[in-house]
Amino acid sequence: MLRNGQARNLALATAAFALTFWAWNLIGPLSGSYSRRLGLSPTETSLLVAIPVLVGALGRIPVGILADRLGGRRMFAVICFVSIVPVLFVGFSDSYGWLLLWGFLLGIPGTSFAVGIPFVNAWYTPERRGFATGVFGAGMGGTALSAFFTPRLAEAFGRPVTHVIMAVALAVMGVIMLLASRDSPSWTPATTPALPRMREAMRIRATWQCAFLYAVAFGGFVAFSTYLPTLLQAVYHFAQTDAGLRTAGFSIAAVVSRPLGGTLSDRVGPVRVLLLSFAGTALMALVLAFEPPAELPAGVSFVLMAFFLGLGTGGVFALVARLVEPSRVGTVTGLVGAAGGLGGYFPPLVMGAVYAATGAYAIGYGLLALTALAALLYTYRAFSKLPQRD
Repeated sequence: MLRNGQARNLALATAAFALTFWAWNLIGPLSGSYSRRLGLSPTETSLLVAIPVLVGALGRIPVGILADRLGGRRMFAVICFVSIVPVLFVGFSDSYGWLLLWGFLLGIPGTSFAVGIPFVNAWYTPERRGFATGVFGAGMGGTALSAFFTPRLAEAFGRPVTHVIMAVALAVMGVIMLLASRDSPSWTPATTPALPRMREAMRIRATWQCAFLYAVAFGGFVAFSTYLPTLLQAVYHFAQTDAGLRTAGFSIAAVVSRPLGGTLSDRVGPVRVLLLSFAGTALMALVLAFEPPAELPAGVSFVLMAFFLGLGTGGVFALVARLVEPSRVGTVTGLVGAAGGLGGYFPPLVMGAVYAATGAYAIGYGLLALTALAALLYTYRAFSKLPQRD
């Protein structure tokens, strides 16, 4: 059943998600310049790149609860407006301590994911929610926009002006969401207190199952999309803009495959999609562990890894939509999204520490392969008896 306005609201939510994800990833594409200017060690650079992910992860829990209560329209606008503050302060900070502080708060725009999933879910019927959440999830292409445009804008106008441009864009998007979007007629605000709803969501087995799977799939994407510019400059000695261009290609591959993962989940079931995702991720991680030459085969391997991770992110929320009743999707999404964000917080720290200790990333890739294999085995054991289609 079509609902009048569902396509427009899906498009607006996807655009807002993309812009806030761009804001969330403002530090990563410029990590090389921060490292050189401030004399940072690999571990310090990794911490700076990873710190916005922490708030972007944990903040999804309260934001998901607020989305259930206030609706996606208002919450998208609030996140856009509040994000302006850390965006500006990061742009004008010139010490490592201040960058860590405001970079921590730069995680706020990363919480928008927990708003968009229940927002678009409410607009679509169950058999179309894999498609809807997949299309919305393509907004994570904001990381590709950041990887490509942020270094170029910084070179052309300087870092402060680049951040001012982003702040203006966030203000405009907040106004657009208030004026042009609306919550689905089928959506009703949650009226029960937040803590009982969170406890109820945490008692649902599917919450923890999907949280683990999303920590691997989306966490892997976030980790690489934020840390890849640093890795490419360290291992393959690319210039900052060239590393950003290749990181954009990585992100675009995941952006394309996420809605594909959701659509395939509607047709063949999310379990099969997740099994393919984790198997492909493990294989690509093993290839990259040998640090092959740039472009071929390393570049192709990075793109294929992004493709497989994107499939998985689409599959997980198709699984959430299948296992969780709509009234609890916002709260469960907040918890699952937080797990995905946390999954992206630790790998850059591990990769930075591994590189500092060994001068190579092989151990980090090996850990990723083992984690993906563990997720594959768990998916098969936990969900192999789940009907593949409704």
